[in-house]
Amino acid sequence: MLAKLKSRGYQILFESHAVAILQHDFPIVLEDLETVLNDFEIPITEIIGSGGGESKGTQRLRRALYAKGWHKANFEIRKAIRYSEAGTKSDPLQIERESTTHEIDHVKSFAGEFEGNKLVALEIEWNNKDPFFDRDLENFKRLHSEGAISLGIIVTRGSGLHEKMRDFVGRYATEQNIRSKEDLDRLQIGITPKQLRAITNKSTRANNPIDFQSAWVNKFVGDKYGEATTHWTKLMSRIMRGVGNPCPLLLIGLPESIVRFDVDPVVDPMEEEDDLGA
Repeated sequence: MLAKLKSRGYQILFESHAVAILQHDFPIVLEDLETVLNDFEIPITEIIGSGGGESKGTQRLRRALYAKGWHKANFEIRKAIRYSEAGTKSDPLQIERESTTHEIDHVKSFAGEFEGNKLVALEIEWNNKDPFFDRDLENFKRLHSEGAISLGIIVTRGSGLHEKMRDFVGRYATEQNIRSKEDLDRLQIGITPKQLRAITNKSTRANNPIDFQSAWVNKFVGDKYGEATTHWTKLMSRIMRGVGNPCPLLLIGLPESIVRFDVDPVVDPMEEEDDLGA
């Protein structure tokens, strides 16, 4: 299963009978994922790119999934107690005890209309804070236990990609000859005064100074792609603790092979659209 992705270095893990569910009930899910992910690439310029909000690579993945019917969805679970006196015609008393909502970025229906357990949910966690894994897995668990979804999928940075991030940024810094704040400005790479002070202190200190380029690489990667962000190892730590169990899961780690060094951004005429049709 997902042999094309595995050949490119994608990490694939199935949990709680997910293999049987996908093979027998939702083979189209596997086709969708291989189609969307097999040719997926991220230019190094997008990894370096500053600013908040969602990365362009994540936006491209979302649009590709949306084109295949994976839409954003909101679930509301409401529980109430209905009370009425036996043998009377009085209106029943209804007391709402619980109401919870769950927003999932990508859900695909495999029924003509909602029929319970005919939905598959998917979340992309490229570079969030790692507690987002707890949110995703607990959402999947709750929705599965209520009969709303059959399976949950998480796509995140694989371990190899995460571990290579410093090397990738270092290669870019060398190729672009980053040696000063002026070079960062030339490349339109944002840096805060606090970050600049930290880099300057390390490159000008009396004991064991390091060059500006190395100091910037270390600071950039540590701040933007540090250990407290969403990546495979952090996801596996949740799985080992049983978070999300027993919801069937398909977990996918993006490999280092997706990174391109042509430094040209991917041309995407749709990237200015804010609304993905949710």
